[in-house]
Amino acid sequence: MGQVIMALLCGALFGGGLTVSGMINPAKIVSFLDIAGDWDPSLILVMAGAVGITAIGYRLTFGRAQPIFSDRFSLPTAADIDARLLTGAAIFGIGWGLGGYCPGPALAGLFQGAPETLTFLATMCVGLVAGRLATEATT
Repeated sequence: MGQVIMALLCGALFGGGLTVSGMINPAKIVSFLDIAGDWDPSLILVMAGAVGITAIGYRLTFGRAQPIFSDRFSLPTAADIDARLLTGAAIFGIGWGLGGYCPGPALAGLFQGAPETLTFLATMCVGLVAGRLATEATT
């Protein structure tokens, strides 16, 4: 039960941070990516803050023998950069640039009830299912 409560608290904190920083506003993301036009560099501060907090968190976390709510750390083991990874990253980046959303901010923005957020999340789910089916078909 402690894991669930901690996950909800962390998710709420993350969503609140996305909201306060403006990351749930697609126009802000698109203007950050528009370096040749009306560029808005303010998200650099968001990124710097996130990297700083993450660095501190990793330092504190990995100084422990084990996590608080688990018996071991669950870290990714894959280290290969392959075509599947690059294709997925490219699709993610293109979608983020065109739509101004990525999954975290879209979920945080869901509570605003904006139709474009709902459309994005629906198409994201379709893409997840299509990706899973394509992966299963090739393996």
